[in-house]
Amino acid sequence: MRSPRSATLLALTVALLAAASVPVAAALERPDSEVWRLYEAWKSEHRRPGCNCGQGGGDRLRLEVFRANLRYIDAHNAEADAGLHTFRLGLTPFTDLTLEEFIRRALGFRNATAPRPASTRYLPRAGDDLPDAVDWRLRGAVTPVKNQKRCGGCWAFSAVAAMEGISKIVTGNLVSLSEQELIECDSKDSGCNGGDMGNAFQFVINNGGIDTEADYPFIGRDGVCDAIRENRKVVSIDSYEMVPANDEKALQKAVANQPVSVAINANSPAFQHYVSGNLQRGVRLKWTMA
Repeated sequence: MRSPRSATLLALTVALLAAASVPVAAALERPDSEVWRLYEAWKSEHRRPGCNCGQGGGDRLRLEVFRANLRYIDAHNAEADAGLHTFRLGLTPFTDLTLEEFIRRALGFRNATAPRPASTRYLPRAGDDLPDAVDWRLRGAVTPVKNQKRCGGCWAFSAVAAMEGISKIVTGNLVSLSEQELIECDSKDSGCNGGDMGNAFQFVINNGGIDTEADYPFIGRDGVCDAIRENRKVVSIDSYEMVPANDEKALQKAVANQPVSVAINANSPAFQHYVSGNLQRGVRLKWTMA
C-alpha cells in the first residue's frame, strides 16, 4: 500500500503512558489477610504463578514488593482524596516490581546520538490558524490501545502508531502495523531492551515498508527476524523529521497535521502505578518511555 504522495513522520520528545490497571480503595495500612487476598487476586488476573510464600518461599520477595507498592499507592490516594493530587494510583501489571525493576524491564526509550533530520515546516508563522484541540481518534487515525507487556519496546509501539496514523491520513486506510518486526529486525535498536523511534522510522524507510500486526504479531519478547515477513511491505514512509524542540506552538502545529511520535520521562512510581486522572509531576529527568 504505497502512499500516493510523500508521507512524512514526525518524532518528538513528549508523551503519555497509561497501564491497564485495577484500582484499590484508599487505606493507610492494610492487614496481612487483605494484602494476601489482593495479591492472590492480582496474580490470578495477571497470570502469575501460585505463591510459595512460606518460610524460604521463592515468591516471598514478590509479596513484600507488592505490599510496599500497595502502601505507597494507598498513601498517594489518601492525599488525592484530600485534594493534594490530580491523579490516582492503583494495581497495575507492574505492582510486583520495584521501581528499579520497572525501569529496567518496561521503559525502553534509548535516545540515539546520531543527528536527526531538522525541519522548519512546523515553526510558528504569522497567520497560522491552529485548532485548540485535535483528537485523531475521531478521525479514524488511531488503532486500539496496544499492550507492550514487560517488553521494553515502547519505542517500536510509538513509531508504529505514528506510521499507522499517517497511512490513514494519506491513503484513507487504517492498518495495524507490526511492532514485532521492528523489535526483531531493526538492528540499530535493541528490541525489548530499548530503542529510538528515529531509528525505527529509518529502518522502515530503508526496508521499503513494514508488515501488518496480523501477519507479524507481537509476542512480548525478543525473537529472530523473520526475513519472509520482513519483506511483506504493506505500509511505507518516505521520510521523518523532528519537531522544533521546546516550542509548544510548533508542537500544536505538528499535531494539527498528524499524530506524532513521542517520548517522556516515566521513571517514577507515579507512572508505574498510574490508573486515572491528570498526571502532573515536577521532576525533570531523562526520557525513558515512548
